[in-house]
Amino acid sequence: MNLSSIKLHWQILIALAVAVLIGYFLPSWVGYIAWTGDIFLRLLNMIIVPLIFSAIVCGVVSMGSGENLKRLSLKTFAFYIITSLLAILTGLLMVNLVKPGAGIEMPATGESIDLTKHQDIYDIFSRMIPTNIIQAFANADILAIIFFAILFGFFINKVSTQHSQPLKSFFEGFYEVMMKITMFIIKFTPIGILGLVSKSVAENAERISDIAGGLASFVLTVAIALSIHAFITLPTIVKFIGKAKPYVHLRNMMTALITAFSTSSSSATLPLTIDAVEKKSGVSNRISSFTLPLGATVNMNGTALYECVAALFIAQVYGIDLTLTQQAVVVITALLTSIGAAGIPMASLVMITIILSSVGLPAEGIGIIMAVDRILDMYRTAVNVWGDSCCAVTIAKSEGEKTLV
Repeated sequence: MNLSSIKLHWQILIALAVAVLIGYFLPSWVGYIAWTGDIFLRLLNMIIVPLIFSAIVCGVVSMGSGENLKRLSLKTFAFYIITSLLAILTGLLMVNLVKPGAGIEMPATGESIDLTKHQDIYDIFSRMIPTNIIQAFANADILAIIFFAILFGFFINKVSTQHSQPLKSFFEGFYEVMMKITMFIIKFTPIGILGLVSKSVAENAERISDIAGGLASFVLTVAIALSIHAFITLPTIVKFIGKAKPYVHLRNMMTALITAFSTSSSSATLPLTIDAVEKKSGVSNRISSFTLPLGATVNMNGTALYECVAALFIAQVYGIDLTLTQQAVVVITALLTSIGAAGIPMASLVMITIILSSVGLPAEGIGIIMAVDRILDMYRTAVNVWGDSCCAVTIAKSEGEKTLV
């Protein structure tokens, strides 16, 4: 970690501490600084689409033959599916051991869920194929953009050198420009975090009593399960399968993880994730440009775990004992819906409605967890990003690359 990285790291930690103090003790001040968080988030969102598209095109082009793309795709998807399944099983074990919903009465929240956003499994996969790629870019439909980028990059290698070489040079230059813009935006991370976190703390300050009451056990269950997955399961995979140093890599990822925690958006954190994985952990652009944008969309370890725990918690609150078969349905549905969950704050709430309906639980049960969802969203997003980065390191090592971890 170089001097500038250490300096930025400490600036972020200080900003995070100051934001918590202002949000809790001086909420009247939040209005004066919250705008900095909004601007920072807009800057990150501004570069997501062009960065993802150029990164994946460059990554696919650099793989050369279709066999390389096939091998890397299989490894990446296998990692994401296996780690997501392990996360869900960890959550399933914890929620059955602790039983956080036992004895809690259903509160009359009056909250309602917008079921017009409900998607079935077919919708999640069908929207990967855009009917209008320009519209997909305009709407930031990341799954569709990734699908088109993979196709575009693959077929660049299929045309004559006369046509492919200018395209390769263009996208490589375009990607480099996007990374320069990204590095410029990263310099403002402490200011952005100050605005984002202070606003979040101020909005949730009055709910601390709720968290300390009936929902405390639920929050603790999710937090412990996420910690087991983040600090035991993923590092074990990185160490024994990737043959890398997981905790050195964790230190390298701190800026990106703190930003993910602050923004609750794995997509918005993607530029920082790519920068940390490439420049600090030494993963090649060939690997990172394919695995990380894909992971920010389809790999939601923390979200999958949370969806499973939330569904069983709601069942316990209503006094409904789910059979092993029903719990298996929850596991499978959580795995599939986590693939379709957008990398934005609170996207998993909509996905939980799918899980609840799959086992006959009332959708309005989500109202119980709304008070604490935003807080847990921050932690599970950091776990999502950490999982993406672990995949990049593990795949890079399996491809014979010499990394810095």
